[in-house]
Amino acid sequence: MSNNNHHRFYESNIALAGLCQAATLVKQIARSNEFDKPALATSLNSIAITNSDNTEQVFGDVKHLTLGYQTLLDQLSNQSTNKDVEVTRYIANLLSIERKLSGSKKTMAALGERISNIQRQQLHLDITDSQMLSNLASIYTDVVSPVARKIQVAGDPAILKRPDNQHRVRALLLAGVRAAVLWRQLGGKRRHILFSRPQILASAQHTLNHISTPH
Repeated sequence: MSNNNHHRFYESNIALAGLCQAATLVKQIARSNEFDKPALATSLNSIAITNSDNTEQVFGDVKHLTLGYQTLLDQLSNQSTNKDVEVTRYIANLLSIERKLSGSKKTMAALGERISNIQRQQLHLDITDSQMLSNLASIYTDVVSPVARKIQVAGDPAILKRPDNQHRVRALLLAGVRAAVLWRQLGGKRRHILFSRPQILASAQHTLNHISTPH
């Protein structure tokens, strides 16, 4: 694979992996209550990083997106056994929510305002603190939900009844929307997923190999 192709998709794939990671974490939490805690922290932290020098900084480091890259490869590869219909649905829903949000300057401004409150709160609270989860979830409920159609989260009702899990799921949907906005800003388009799939996969595999190799 040429370096040019890898570089072309490297940046937008970081955001796409971020989106895939949020979608997979929603499923993990809703179905088993067992979830990748460092991946959760990475996804949630990305919401409040609005001024960064590069895409990687939004997630701290690409190695924190291992779950997202693995999901991206599973979802886009031709190995249908690895595909997860539920995760695909979340990804598609988040991409269509991003379209609706980005079309409304008013909503994007409201989102920006609420996120700057989170940035201030981060001086005092960890992003995975229950109060922070509740604050992030309320941004999704107050700002995103009224504009977009509701995402039906499938899972174990006993798990989803718990307020902390409801907050985690909504906070992750917000993280997924954030990654979708970023992906679009980096030139990501749905048609690329259809027509540039081999290049996207090759670049993602290249990054995942790099992450997995001890340095």
